[in-house]
Amino acid sequence: MTGPAPVGYAQLSSVDLAAWRATGTAWASLAGPAGRRADELVESATALRSGWSGRAAGSAGSRLTGLRAELVTLVPAVIEVDQVLAEFAARLAAARARLAAAVALADTAGVLIDRWGRARPDPSRVPAERAGPTVIPVAAAVHDALALATAADREAAQRLGQLAADASTGWVAMPAPDRPAPGAAPALVNRWWAGLTPAQRRWLVGHEPELVAGLDGVPAAARDQANRLLLGARREELLAQWDRLLARVPRGPAELAGLRRVDAALAGLDALAGRLDSAQPPRAYLLGLDTGGEGRAVVALGNPDRATGVLTYVPGMTAGLDDATDELGRAARVLSRCAELAPGEQTSAVLWLDYDAPDFLHEAARDGQARAAGDALHRFQEGLRASHDDPPARQTVLGHSYGSLVVGTAARDHGLAADALVFVGSPGVGVAHAAELNVPPGQVWASTAPDDVIRLTRPPGDLARQAVLGASPVNTIADLLAGPGDERWFGRDPAESTFGGRTFPSGRYGHTGYWHPENPALDGMARVVLGQ
Repeated sequence: MTGPAPVGYAQLSSVDLAAWRATGTAWASLAGPAGRRADELVESATALRSGWSGRAAGSAGSRLTGLRAELVTLVPAVIEVDQVLAEFAARLAAARARLAAAVALADTAGVLIDRWGRARPDPSRVPAERAGPTVIPVAAAVHDALALATAADREAAQRLGQLAADASTGWVAMPAPDRPAPGAAPALVNRWWAGLTPAQRRWLVGHEPELVAGLDGVPAAARDQANRLLLGARREELLAQWDRLLARVPRGPAELAGLRRVDAALAGLDALAGRLDSAQPPRAYLLGLDTGGEGRAVVALGNPDRATGVLTYVPGMTAGLDDATDELGRAARVLSRCAELAPGEQTSAVLWLDYDAPDFLHEAARDGQARAAGDALHRFQEGLRASHDDPPARQTVLGHSYGSLVVGTAARDHGLAADALVFVGSPGVGVAHAAELNVPPGQVWASTAPDDVIRLTRPPGDLARQAVLGASPVNTIADLLAGPGDERWFGRDPAESTFGGRTFPSGRYGHTGYWHPENPALDGMARVVLGQ
């Protein structure tokens, strides 16, 4: 049996990428109704058992159970269709960008390309003796673009065909003992996952999403399916918190603050769900979600397991579920700039908000929350490395403000699977020199805007440190804003030459403006991700 025919020049030039994305989104939209119908069948079966008995009742109950199992199986399957089509569209976009570059090269070199993609010299511009050297690079570039599109087409067809075949035979239940041990290294988790059959993996996603959702080392596609299955339950958790706080009488300041927090988290979760349901490229992959405290989220734009360059962005103070989509927007702007600088490359950006970020300045004066986040960030990066398809991606970790301390502390104490580290608007990263961060030489980067208020922070004096330990916000703020210098609150400024790293410029956009479209810092971050 032969596979799909090679993709031609005319096909790639005219492909409707939005239509492929919309088709995937339409498939994914079936997940909600199917999940709700499965829950309704549970209620129907319960009602049936309460008022009907006998052989016929037993047969009806079994039929309802079977129907529910089919619906449970359907939900991750339709999400997987969306993933396949979104990744197909992303690879076609990269192929078309390469084709556009080939056409631009042809125009510059005086080469004509016909509707079949064949290159020949323009006789009015290229002498016969120069025809070969002029045409060969153009022909090679066109061939490269069409080969990428053909490979994407064949892979998508194979994946969809395998999904259909597996669905016809059903998923295979996993024996209870066959699970990775708690705390298993991401590389071991990945080997365990690779040893399962596709049917076993899909059964685990559908029946044990809580296990799959948080396992570093499991591929991003499976984690996305599992976390999306849990979205409804996470919203119910927040609503239950709301009801408990609302039931307390009288309601004091703590209850009112809690209600405001839950209300903000619900709004943030709804905004995140809207982004997950959108056909807007790149597709979002939900890799982690927690509604406790201020809320946590790990979201990738584009599949990090398929990308040649992966950015992990760690935000700073006040970050939480309530503004997760805003933080994700910052990651998206870096990704967009990567696409502008290298249109034929496939890159992915991850918002890693899987730690308790400080809410107040006197909390941000301590490094405890950064140290507590270190092991989780270490495991996440190890998981990205383990689950990535060959060849390995260039992995970059970016920290902003307090997030830079999280990144630096994790690199210092645990090590990070990263090819480059980037710090912007940093109050110090917990070390005195770039060499202490354990990444390749020349791959520690930083930028501080000329008007970033972080420049005013200074290392704490003995009296001020005692005040901080005594939880005095007034003294903390006074010592934080002591004046300019090379030293910051958590060590030497990584953007200073004495730190031993490399820098890129930033315009005057303040502490939060590193992602402004006109800021050269955005180019700087993107070029590090691309390794340029």
